[in-house]
Amino acid sequence: MIMRCFSATSSYGPCLALFTALAFASPAQAGGGAAIVGIVPADVQSRMERAADWQLAHPFTKCPPTDWINAAFYAGLLALADTSPDSRYLDAMVKIAEGNGWRLGPLPFHADDHCVGQAYAELYLKDPKPERIAPMRASFDHIIANPRDHNFEFDKEKNPTRLERWSWCDSLFMAPPAFARLWKATGEVRYLEHAVTNWWATSDFLYDREEHLYYRDSNFFARREANGAKVFWARGNGWVMGGLVRMLQLLPGDHPSRPRFERQFREMAAKIITCQQPDGFWRASLLDPASFPAKEASGTGFYTYALAWGMNRGLLDRATYASAALRGWAALVSCQEADGRIVHIQPVAGSPKNFPEDSTMPYGVGAFLLAGSEIYRLAGGSLVEQPPSSK
Repeated sequence: MIMRCFSATSSYGPCLALFTALAFASPAQAGGGAAIVGIVPADVQSRMERAADWQLAHPFTKCPPTDWINAAFYAGLLALADTSPDSRYLDAMVKIAEGNGWRLGPLPFHADDHCVGQAYAELYLKDPKPERIAPMRASFDHIIANPRDHNFEFDKEKNPTRLERWSWCDSLFMAPPAFARLWKATGEVRYLEHAVTNWWATSDFLYDREEHLYYRDSNFFARREANGAKVFWARGNGWVMGGLVRMLQLLPGDHPSRPRFERQFREMAAKIITCQQPDGFWRASLLDPASFPAKEASGTGFYTYALAWGMNRGLLDRATYASAALRGWAALVSCQEADGRIVHIQPVAGSPKNFPEDSTMPYGVGAFLLAGSEIYRLAGGSLVEQPPSSK
């Protein structure tokens, strides 16, 4: 049975009004403001731990552990490791990385196969052992030494090498934050500049400057939904907003591209809150939710993560965005079953789809954990300093 966020036993109270009647406890702090009253950090923490425990106990074996499907979960697992006093989450991530031999996925230029590098670089930053980033560094050096300059068209017959560039919007979560983290780990600015330059090349091709949303790829430029609207996929734009967060986390304040990243983040946030549905979810199609009525947790998770992160860092105004973020978290909580499993996650796709309500996937759990980590901060939860893993 799904644990509904507005049940009598929920610490969130009987109705959504408790989330939107916000109170601020103290003067603004450096991170972006005072804690929000009404969300209990310990409850958020417990839900995150149960979600991670379920996923760790049910590893997704239909793809390699280096695949993006699992790598997005690792991003959430490490976010949990920063909030939980229990070292088992950090230890679990180290064990997975060691089992991978610290290797990326098999396709050297494919963004999806770079995503796992984010975890390796973050583990290196916690405990700088050279072997943790050595394969990643060799792979990224090869990419930079052999730049791809073909076009972004996503037609397999016309452009068979389309996956060697960041030609689909999901790739902006997968690859640029990995390059940025390798820069942070090594101090070698070429990794950061590769991420920044190629982000904007993709953006110039796929970002709709009127709607402030990303097409998934060039195949969607001329497509329309049943209601006549342009096709903008919720998780695809969620990948982008998650990628924006994970770039802005590291991009120096005086970097020439920082204002442009911040501007796009704010533009997309302003658009995204207009697409949220009354129950707190974002549907698979942002502009035609009626055609895809299923609740969808992965896009909702990434949007909740991004909005909460933006408020926590002072980039988004709380009066405008807090209600959307908290309604998003309440929606996500309604997707958690008693054993910790997260459901209502759209399976692997490249466009809006309808799907069974009991569907679960590791990347959706990762989005839940990322969202929870920022809601936890928004509620005043404290980070923990984990010692290097004993594994």
